[in-house]
Amino acid sequence: MSVDTATVKRVARLARIAVTDDEAEALKGSLNGILDFVEQLNEVDVTGVEPMTSVQPMKLRRRKDNVTDGFMAAKVTGNAPETEDNFFLVPKVVE
Repeated sequence: MSVDTATVKRVARLARIAVTDDEAEALKGSLNGILDFVEQLNEVDVTGVEPMTSVQPMKLRRRKDNVTDGFMAAKVTGNAPETEDNFFLVPKVVE
C-alpha cells in the first residue's frame, strides 16, 4: 500500500494538524515507511502463538470490590461555598 500527498493531507486534516505542501511530502515518505513495516509484520507466521499482554506470564493482583463513600466527604466538600450533609448546594437553574 502506498500513500500519496492527497491522503497525507486528508489524514492531517482529520487529525486537525496544519501541514504545508513541503511537510506533506516529507510525511508521505514516513507514512509509506510505516506501512511497509506493517506489511513485513503481516508476513510473519504466528499460527500457534497465543496472544499475550506481557513477555512474563503473570496474574493480575485483584482487590476486593467494596463500595465505600471514600471516607473523605468533608475534604471533598470543604472548598464548596455551600454544603448540606456532605452534599453540594447549587442554585436552582431550571424553573
